[in-house]
Amino acid sequence: MSKVKIIALGGVRENGKNLYIAEVDESIFVLDAGLKYPENEQLGVDVVIPNMDYLFENSDRIAGVFLTHGHADAIGALPYLLAETKVPVFGSELTIELAKLFVKNNDVVKKFNDFHVIDENTEIEFGNVVVSFFRTTHSIPESLGIVIKTDEGNIVYTGDFKFDQSASQSYATDFGRLAEIGREGVLALLSDSANADSNVQVASESEVGDEIMHTIGDWDGRVIVAAVASNLSRIQQVFDAAADTGRRVVLTGFDVENIVRTAIRLKKLSLADERLLIKPKEMSKFEDHELIILETGRMGEPINGLRKMSIGRHRYVEIKEGDLVYIVTTPSIAKEAVVARVENMIYQAGGIVKLITQHLRVSGHGNARDLQLLLNLLKPQFLFPIQGEYRELDAHARAAMEIGILPERIFIPRRGTIMEYDRGDFVPAGSVSAGDVLIDGNAIGDVGNIVLRDRKVLSEDGIFIVAISVNRREKKIISKAKVHTRGFIYIKKSRDILIESAELINKTVEDYLAKDEFDWSELKGNVRDVLSKYLFEQTKRRPAILPVVMEVK
Repeated sequence: MSKVKIIALGGVRENGKNLYIAEVDESIFVLDAGLKYPENEQLGVDVVIPNMDYLFENSDRIAGVFLTHGHADAIGALPYLLAETKVPVFGSELTIELAKLFVKNNDVVKKFNDFHVIDENTEIEFGNVVVSFFRTTHSIPESLGIVIKTDEGNIVYTGDFKFDQSASQSYATDFGRLAEIGREGVLALLSDSANADSNVQVASESEVGDEIMHTIGDWDGRVIVAAVASNLSRIQQVFDAAADTGRRVVLTGFDVENIVRTAIRLKKLSLADERLLIKPKEMSKFEDHELIILETGRMGEPINGLRKMSIGRHRYVEIKEGDLVYIVTTPSIAKEAVVARVENMIYQAGGIVKLITQHLRVSGHGNARDLQLLLNLLKPQFLFPIQGEYRELDAHARAAMEIGILPERIFIPRRGTIMEYDRGDFVPAGSVSAGDVLIDGNAIGDVGNIVLRDRKVLSEDGIFIVAISVNRREKKIISKAKVHTRGFIYIKKSRDILIESAELINKTVEDYLAKDEFDWSELKGNVRDVLSKYLFEQTKRRPAILPVVMEVK
């Protein structure tokens, strides 16, 4: 019998950063390798990826990386994984092409080319394990679920999915295949939970398409559509609406050009007329009622681009009287306040805002009823709710219990916990390193809590720099203290504080030099402590204090 382990390195008790491991005997099967974008408090961080040390340490056992779809939460961490371990990567044609875009942007692995295109009919044998796939419905074409067939039963990973009976062929779920997998016997189901806390029926893509068509068709001026760059379903609907209303589409925003051009080349996006797309510099050739400006972003909401448009700082577009700003993505809870502020700025600039969520419930993830249908089709022995905040994982568990799955057969995993199948049950069997690795520019993992704390201090109270030169042997100050500050006080109105601070530093250093013992760290510490106390008394603020003490011989 096979020895089976399941580990989540990311994607549980959080949104994004999906990376799961299924171990069968000595082989490791990596299911997705995603990233997430930073929270507001992670100042200056570009992206967040899972801690993959366990995979690096066991790279010789990795059979491959299996990707479910082409969104950043499934493929974004791939370059960082491949930089340390060169293993084969499997995915659908579009998923692989989008993964290549991520890889090519990373200098360390841009020449990597061990990619393998698969589809729902592919079966791959790895010794006594067979990996196969099934079609799912998501907001991007060619999304696939993954089946790992073992002696103990199937391990099924859904990836992101929902059910939509009106989905077109490249988006449609293969219900027959799901029933077949269920009949074969499912040991463990790792299932998307991102919309599990809702029982509201998600609008079908045909309903969304009709809504977009009517909204754009009813507007006389420019329409600025805000969407996610990788939501190809929504972008196709905008293209269709443009063709039907006689408009041209201008592409702006992060990554949209590469993603759209790739999807068009692979015929995953279709244009009724090749002249439908125009360059931003060509906008002046058309009347306002002939234009759709498609502003996209790499995060959940391309809101920053709209903010720049409203204050005249966007590269191509400035919102003006008569513009409709149509937001066709669902803002996350964390972004609701930001969206509200940007809405206000758009109205001040003369535009009108409409959110698709005002009339429709839109999501790329199945609600609780969808999840129950999947459970009834697959009939798993054990359920692992994944992909979502804890409240969503818990809602998924409760939905499963409603249809008769016993609580002891549902596991809400923690990141890094090893769940091993032993004697008919999954039990915790230790843990591996797991957590967030912060990417800032070219730096990987060197931005930790201390750096973020310092950035937070700098963002809140600024920095206070003091420089002074001393002669340690002669025990005297050579160049008296000079102070500089940024983001702390308005210098022109606070010169007295700066002058008194310099005098206080000079006295502190003189007193210390009069002692018999000398230690650079102690001297700097004394300067910092005295100055911190004085500045807090004067301003009730605590800036980051950076003392620079130089020795002159």
